[in-house]
Amino acid sequence: MRKVEVKPYDEQWGPMFEEESRRLFEIFGSEIVELHHIGSTSVSGLQAKPIIDMMPVVKDIDRINDYNKAMIAIGYELKGENGIVGRRYFQKGGDHRTHHVHMYAQGDSEIKRHLAFREYLRAHPEVARKYGDVKVELSQRFPYDIESYIKGKEQLVSEIDRKAKDFEI
Repeated sequence: MRKVEVKPYDEQWGPMFEEESRRLFEIFGSEIVELHHIGSTSVSGLQAKPIIDMMPVVKDIDRINDYNKAMIAIGYELKGENGIVGRRYFQKGGDHRTHHVHMYAQGDSEIKRHLAFREYLRAHPEVARKYGDVKVELSQRFPYDIESYIKGKEQLVSEIDRKAKDFEI
């Protein structure tokens, strides 16, 4: 069973992103236009589940399935769109996840949303602190219930999303 754990910020999250980025570039090469560290592990000082969220922006999302065998070979599970049209999603680490890869084609509106959320938190440490505190509280209240954890932070995430929408990135 997967346990919801939120940990203090770890300086190793940046190097872990860089190391996995190299692997993804080896697989996808020039298909990747840019690759971003997103999610809570990308915000210095933010408490987070220790899972590195990565967002490769690719030329053609329809070509990504051609690389599925290579992704499986380096430990990823294929999740397809996983509820978001136009995305390709991969998870690594099973119940002890280490990485999530969210791929979008150039121009997809989700790219700006993810980057704006990250940049808003980086620019507003008091909001990041509040977000981290909510995640810690929820992880303690729902240690084996990821759905309740996610549902519990939805309102704050929506609020941050709204504020971040107009934030310049």
